Amino acid sequence: MSQTKTFHLPDLGEGLPDATIVEWFVKEGDTIRLDEPLVSMETAKAVVEVPSPVSGKVLRLAGKAGDVVVTGAMLAEFEPDASLPQRAEGHDTGHHHGAPAKPAKATASDDGGELPVQPAPSEASGGDAGTVVGAMQSSDAVHAERAIAVGGVKAMPAVRALARKLGVDLARVPATGADGTVTLADVKQAAADPSRLLPSSTAGADRAGHAQAPVASSAPAPAPQQRTPVSATGRPMRTRPPGTDTGAAASGQPEQLKGVRRNMARVMADAHSKVVPTTLVDDADLHAWIGRQDITARLVRAIVAACKAVPALNAWFDGEALSVTRHPHVDVGIAVDTDDGLFVPALRNADMLDPRGIRAGIDRLRAQVEERSIPASELSGYTISLSNFGMFAGRYATPVVVPPCVAIVGAGRLSHDVVAVMGGIEVHRRLPISLTFDHRAATGGEAARFLRALLDDMALPD
Repeated sequence: MSQTKTFHLPDLGEGLPDATIVEWFVKEGDTIRLDEPLVSMETAKAVVEVPSPVSGKVLRLAGKAGDVVVTGAMLAEFEPDASLPQRAEGHDTGHHHGAPAKPAKATASDDGGELPVQPAPSEASGGDAGTVVGAMQSSDAVHAERAIAVGGVKAMPAVRALARKLGVDLARVPATGADGTVTLADVKQAAADPSRLLPSSTAGADRAGHAQAPVASSAPAPAPQQRTPVSATGRPMRTRPPGTDTGAAASGQPEQLKGVRRNMARVMADAHSKVVPTTLVDDADLHAWIGRQDITARLVRAIVAACKAVPALNAWFDGEALSVTRHPHVDVGIAVDTDDGLFVPALRNADMLDPRGIRAGIDRLRAQVEERSIPASELSGYTISLSNFGMFAGRYATPVVVPPCVAIVGAGRLSHDVVAVMGGIEVHRRLPISLTFDHRAATGGEAARFLRALLDDMALPD
């Protein structure tokens, strides 16, 4: 084969318009074999590997680490090698780009992703099986993402992304995982305690390949200008926006949003333009609680009780079709704040869990989010959501309802308040509660009754 082949960024299975390059596993001029890892990409949900679609020489790569590539745009260009294995024409790789014949309708979720409509049984069994990302497909079987060795270092894509973000050289991190694999914990420990890093070697520089740093010039770098509150004449200094003075360099530069934050910005703006939000606030009185209890688990239980009392808020609303879908089950989206942005994993069947089951489920979801190992399917499909922002600060808030959900509950910071009681005053522990609902789908009375049911459950002794 003498012709070149252009590989476009495939649809990574999340309905997202773009992805960010985390790390290339090859450089221009290298030879790669079919289905070998080509690049790791970060989307709003995960860091995934994209395998090579051909065997041959790499002619061109689209950008460097940190660049955003639009779905369907050129990702790499190859010169196929006829002497190496090639994929048969028409064979499904499990990745797609471009518009599908029958696009499925999707709606946004709280974490910045989208909720794909479940396919019909006929489509699920014989249709497009290629919506799983970061995995190579053979027939209908999906092989789980695995750690790969690049430059002598074996690590998962999410581990490589974290190391790049923290500025940790993977080649110097002691590996504690199976078969010498560097784990997330290894990278975090190395970032917290640099003394744990192995001695640097000249071989470590070679693994940078095409991403080597440029050679520093012999001329000394100019010393940064010191900030002072007054000028040389003693007058107050005035801050100037970047670009107003061609002789001064801007100290703060615009940073392009990527991954989770990039999609969060899109979805929140879309929600703001569509939802008619109304917020009710009140305080849950915890004075009757017996012993120490798990506040988050109690909140989930109270939400379940309120959903049973007022099903109108445990629903999805379609603004275009003007239809409401009320759910018989309760899947609670638990907002998890991370350095990368907001994730909202779904605690499935919360109405069937006891307090221990709720806590175990929340801990599992949080751990998967922190490790960036949570499946995309667990970040969508919840029927109502909870933001426990009070663990940081704040009493009341106006949480954002993202379609198709109808409501979100926010819990503020626990406080001890003076409460008037019959015959005097007492100091009670109280938890501020904020309920935001979409007024297109629920009435103020329904929302108030929902909030009342939630407060009543929170006030129970246990």
